[in-house]
Amino acid sequence: MPKKASYWDYIRVEELLNLQNGLEAQEQEVSNDEIRFIVIHQIDELWFKLVLRELATARDLFAKTHVPEDALAGAVQSLKRVTLCFELAAQHFRLMETMRTQDYLTFRDKLNPASGFQSAQMREIEILMGLDDSDRIPFGKEGSYLEALKSNDGSPSPAHARVAKRRADTPTLKDAVRQWLYRTPIHGSLPDQDGDDDAVSSWVKSYYQGHQKLHERALRFAVEAQALTPADEARLRTRYEGQLAGAQRHLDAEDVEPDQRAFMRRLRAAILFVDSNRELPLLSWPGAIIDGLIECEQAMLAFRQRHARMVERVIGRRVGTGGSDGVAYLDQTALQYRVFTEIWAGRTLLLPPELSPPIQNAAFYGLTQG
Repeated sequence: MPKKASYWDYIRVEELLNLQNGLEAQEQEVSNDEIRFIVIHQIDELWFKLVLRELATARDLFAKTHVPEDALAGAVQSLKRVTLCFELAAQHFRLMETMRTQDYLTFRDKLNPASGFQSAQMREIEILMGLDDSDRIPFGKEGSYLEALKSNDGSPSPAHARVAKRRADTPTLKDAVRQWLYRTPIHGSLPDQDGDDDAVSSWVKSYYQGHQKLHERALRFAVEAQALTPADEARLRTRYEGQLAGAQRHLDAEDVEPDQRAFMRRLRAAILFVDSNRELPLLSWPGAIIDGLIECEQAMLAFRQRHARMVERVIGRRVGTGGSDGVAYLDQTALQYRVFTEIWAGRTLLLPPELSPPIQNAAFYGLTQG
């Protein structure tokens, strides 16, 4: 017979409540402020644990050669849970901010040379989502963020081992989603079909023509409303013409290496195709996935920004305990750490419905021919 568990036993409350001593032998030697500091960070790590499980679930789905349409609702739920976890974690900073600077300074030296940068699970989240090593901001004296995860004497640590294992766990969510979106049927055409490049090129050409019309309309309105002098008009024309040229560069993937251009061109077209036609049954859940990816990354960025403001409020712009630039480092990560860049860029390129290319082969997407 299995043991009948009590609430206390099932969630291991006794062990849990004995994990807030910090570096002291007895909890009585720890101040309320330090206990609060420890508890909040422990709760954050538990949220991160849930985030990792949900991200891995979504990644495993999109890594399949064929992603079942009826499984996409579950992936949307996973992404929503990631968003909620980061939103809830960000709320904890309000409690941290009840601590005065002088109160924190009474135990801050205990942390040296530890740092929140050594949160292995946060590094795992970045890796699993798909943050590239080349996009990382140097933390301090370490040549690699992996070095900062080692023990103080340079020996391996559980944190280092955890992150190294995650690095070997491929593909990332970004790569899996990109491959899935790349396979999106455009005008009913799939990548492995004859004539697919022509179908994509036709759609891209029509989409750019929509941008030309939008450019002419927007420029006319801007000149009429804002150009008080010839110099104003010239400035506006330069700005809008730059935006139109940027749209063409994006659609033709001119900003990527030649060997990746064909893939990125179709991927970008697929993102815009889904976002422009998400009212079609076959594209409604893919549209929700695109929204979910933006929402969860937005929530993560907001968490970073909220963290930076909390740190600045409590300790100002001091050097971090681990030797980082402190708030300046946190602000940089909030600004620069973007993963789903192609999806974010697509929002700049979306057209109003009346300028979007009309759908072809509508029956393919679950509609009947009218």
